[in-house]
Order: sequence, then structure tokens, then C-alpha cells
Amino acid sequence: MNVTQYDYDLFVIGAGSGGVRASRMASQYGARVAVAEDIYLGGTCVNVGCVPKKLFVYGSHVSEELEGAAGYGWNLGAASFDWPTLRDNKTREVQRLNGVYRNILSSAGVELIEGRAHIDGPNSVTVAGKTYSAERILVATGGWPVIPEIPGKEHIISSNEAFYLERFPESVLVLGGGYIAVEFAGIFNGLGASTELVYRGPQILRGFDDEVREVTAREVAQKGVRITLNTNIEAVAKNPDGRFTVTLTSGEQRVVDCVMAATGRAPKIAGLGLENTAVTLTDKGTIAVNEDYQTTEPSIYALGDVIGGMELTPVALAEGMALAKNLYGKSAGLQTPVRVDYANIPTAVFCQPNIGTVGLTEAQALEKGYRLRVYCSDFKPMKHSLTGLGERTFMKLLVDDASDKVIGCHMVGPDAGEILQGIAVAMKAGATKADFDGTIGIHPTAAEEFVTMREPTRRVPAA
Repeated sequence: MNVTQYDYDLFVIGAGSGGVRASRMASQYGARVAVAEDIYLGGTCVNVGCVPKKLFVYGSHVSEELEGAAGYGWNLGAASFDWPTLRDNKTREVQRLNGVYRNILSSAGVELIEGRAHIDGPNSVTVAGKTYSAERILVATGGWPVIPEIPGKEHIISSNEAFYLERFPESVLVLGGGYIAVEFAGIFNGLGASTELVYRGPQILRGFDDEVREVTAREVAQKGVRITLNTNIEAVAKNPDGRFTVTLTSGEQRVVDCVMAATGRAPKIAGLGLENTAVTLTDKGTIAVNEDYQTTEPSIYALGDVIGGMELTPVALAEGMALAKNLYGKSAGLQTPVRVDYANIPTAVFCQPNIGTVGLTEAQALEKGYRLRVYCSDFKPMKHSLTGLGERTFMKLLVDDASDKVIGCHMVGPDAGEILQGIAVAMKAGATKADFDGTIGIHPTAAEEFVTMREPTRRVPAA
């Protein structure tokens, strides 16, 4: 079959961040592109991920602002929180963004096909009973929350449902120790719920720098979240009054209004029809691809969360851009293959206080054989000198002693994500500790601490 005999040059399954970016750019390079979406435009990030989550974080942090206002002379009187207002305002903003994504696709000349796509073969996709042919197919279906297989799992919600609760719970038990669990524990706590975080491991936020984990656990706990470690849920039972009895592996029980699990996400590929192709999966159940995002079926590609890399919206966007440029960019004069650089990708956790991180953790650096100079600072932010609140900020720089390059930067504190974005640029450019030391700070800010840490806290391995 000649290329011109296909209905489309590229058929994208999934209108999330990666799928929309790939389809829009491919279309602008001259490809005939269609996108199939069966749930919502914008994917996880816009609908049940980063956007609504951060709106909830903003809302939940207001209680702390009110608590600290008296130190600045504000007598605010009694305050109350109305859950339906926050929930519905968030939903309206999500719906607005759905329309923005629809316009993006339309303006780029991409055909939007609404419905669940099923792959019939290497070049064939069926949506709502109609079959389409395509020279290439891109799977960008993202991930989906996984609820653990425990008795009573039907009573447990995921982060998806948390955004649309009919009533705000007075008490919540959050299962998990990753960033989603920690963020939602902070949200529920800040909005007024009695909140407990239960995690099977010895410390929350596995994979982050160990000191960051310890500081975050301390700060989250001092803000009111009860953290129970080395514990799991054994069963959940619904009581006659509508509440839930949670039995823990310790034998203890909790009675709460809501049980939420944030214990992981899996690729959303069930029922997609991959068995009709030569596409293979990794041991982790993600779609196996090469450096060009091509699967073991040459005509089928995959990117974003479904391939199991760094599950971040900007990463999916970068992958979508790279794919479109490599497949269709020659028409625009692009010759050199584009590769996404996965080194020094910054990320943030919007717990309270925030975490910002870029580069290696201390454990990763030592595993790679670096001799390190470690610089740490732990202090009370200037703002809280009047509020009386106990929140502290923690900063950490990891420096390769041989080259003086900054190879890791970590922060726990207000606006950590905003601050670390600029440092990520510096590290991408190869900044040394001397470059940091030679930079004049902005005073008075917390961020200036990153350019005023002169003496190393310790050297590892010790000289």
C-alpha cells in the first residue's frame, strides 16, 4: 500500500500532553493527523493531575496564611471553608482548558475523533465502529491509578475521584508514600480534615534525596498529618453510618470518612488491541520503545507515561516534539535527529512545604563514584519570624569535588519549584560552585541561600 492510500500519516491515540504536542507539530510539518480520545482533552495533567491538584494545594494553603495573619496585625475573625465552591471552581477551570486543547488541535488542522480507539493491526485503528488506516500509529494513552488488591478495595478512592468528592470528609486515611500521596495528605489536612498517611516503607518519598525525605516528613507531620510507617492496609469495611473501618497490618483499626490510595499508576493499555500487533511490553508492563519511541512493531510508536520513563508533563511534551520533528521535520529543513536529554530534569512535589529537586541525590552521586562536597542549610524563613509558625526551609547542594560542578540541588520550602527552575538552567549549562559563589544574591529572599553557602557541611567519601 502506498503512503497516499492511508487515511492518515499519523493516528494518535490519546489527547494528553504528549499526544497533543506530537499531533499538532506533525500537522504543522505537513502530515495528515488524527487524534482519538475517549475521556477528556488534555489528559491526566489538565483533568485529574497537576492542574487541579495545584489549585487544591493553593486552596489548602490558605488556612496556614490565615493562621499566620495575626502576627502581621490582621484580625480576621472566624473563617470557614466551603468545599463545593473550591471543587466546582476547579471543574470550571478544567473545562475551560479542555476547550483550549480542542482549539489547539483544530487550529493545527488535526482531526479529533472522540471515542475509544482499538488497534486492529499495524496500520489500522477502529473508533466507534469506524475503521481508519494510518501509516503510523502513536500510543499516548498515559497512566491510570492502581488500587491495591485488598478486601474492601471497592471502598477506596484514587486521586481521580478525590477531585470530585460530593462531600468533604472530616477524616481521611491516605495509603502510599509517593509524591501523590504526600501531596493529597497535605491538601486534605490543609482544608481541615483529620489526616493520616499510611505507608508500608520505612520513610516516605522513596527515590528522593534521603535528607529531603527526612525533612519533608518532619515538616508534614508538624503541620498536622499523622504519618504511620512500616504499615499497610489489611482490609476496609463500610459501616452502617457510611464511614469506613480500616484494619491495618499492625492490627490497629481506624474509622474514617474517606480512604484514598495513591500506591502507583499503570499504563492505560487494557483493551487497546496491542495483541493484534508485534508491540512488546517491558517487565514493568510499560510499552517497550527504542530511542526514537518506536515499538517492536515498526509502524507503531509510544511516548509519555505509557513507556514508563519520568512521568512528568514537560517530559511527555518534549518527547512529542522530538517525535514529530524526527518523523516529519525534514519538510521544514530539519536534518539532525532530535533527542530528549533526560539528564538534570527538574521536578517539584507540591506538598506543604514544597519540594524542588534537580540532578542527582546524594546516594546516586556516591553510587556513580563522585567525591562530594555537600552544602546544607536549614533555617526558619523570614516570613515566619512574625507568624510564629514552625515551618522551616531546607536547601542542599551536591558538588563534584574534582570538577567543582554542581551535580545536585534540592530544596524543601515555600516556592521550591519556582526557585529550582532557574537553578536547573544553571546546572544544564554546567555551572560550578564557583559560579554560584560568584553570583550576587537577591536580598532578602530564601533563594539567595543557594549562592551564599560558602563552607561545605561535609565531604563524602571523607578525604
